[in-house]
Amino acid sequence: MAANAVWHGAGRRIHMQEVGTRDGLQMEARFVPTEDKIALVNALSATGLAKIEVTSFTSPTAIPALRDAEIVMREIERRAGVVYTALVPNQRGAERAIESRTDELNLVMSVSETHNLANLRMARAQSFAALAQVVATAQAARVAVNVSLSCVFGCPMEGDVAEDEVFDWVQRFADIGVAGITLCDTTGMAFPSQVERLVRAARVRWPGLVFTLHFHNTRGMGLANVLAAIAAGADRFDASLGGLGGCPYAPGASGNVCSEEVVHALELMGYDTGVDLAALVAAARRLPALIGHDIPGQIAKAGRRLDLHPLPEGFGAIRERALAR
Repeated sequence: MAANAVWHGAGRRIHMQEVGTRDGLQMEARFVPTEDKIALVNALSATGLAKIEVTSFTSPTAIPALRDAEIVMREIERRAGVVYTALVPNQRGAERAIESRTDELNLVMSVSETHNLANLRMARAQSFAALAQVVATAQAARVAVNVSLSCVFGCPMEGDVAEDEVFDWVQRFADIGVAGITLCDTTGMAFPSQVERLVRAARVRWPGLVFTLHFHNTRGMGLANVLAAIAAGADRFDASLGGLGGCPYAPGASGNVCSEEVVHALELMGYDTGVDLAALVAAARRLPALIGHDIPGQIAKAGRRLDLHPLPEGFGAIRERALAR
């Protein structure tokens, strides 16, 4: 694809995948009541999103904000065409997720040894061995698997991560039958030319894999990185309602790229996201009451580009006086 083609979507389909109900809510101090989580997922289902990461089947002690994972996953209203996924850290989490009728298990490890040790308390080889068992369990149950590789575009403790090292881990999971890989900019270190180069190389090397891009807006380059990935042929993106999220290893970091901001921009550029933007914005506007504070996303506050404002009071008289001069 020509680099300038990214500015002219021409109806090209981009699949939007919502992660705010997991990646976002897990970072919140206030516990969002179970019934409100279910209602939020149901509202998101009605917007036309391709996939929703509903929750995380992690230990309730580790992530108390998502301690109601089974109830939420079982009681949401499922819409045809929407994939309902969940983060699964280990074998027990996989069993819980499968019992709760999760469509897809999302497994996570880091391509950075330091980050993997800090975040998961395991070396990468240990993580891979454990996740390979989860993959086998999912395959036996005929449940889809996606693997999210953290720190693909840089580690906050090691710095740059070699492309060959990233691709080595992609190949390891491809070799055991994983069909979906998410390339994650975990702490917002990615920049557009880097993104375009790596995504293009990955798609050439593994044309049969389904790649998703997961960006954070830590340094204000989230949307630019989305566009760079699109220029390289990517068509699946994680994003978070209201821009919620963050990372404990990126102090002061903002959250994921904002779902409604990405959809708004792509629609203006002629891409087909399949998402009802008005409904998505309405869902984002629910968040402050649920989490107890403002959200980073701007579209919920400022409105869409052509959400016009009423004329100022007395405008008719102002116009008449101006025309009479």
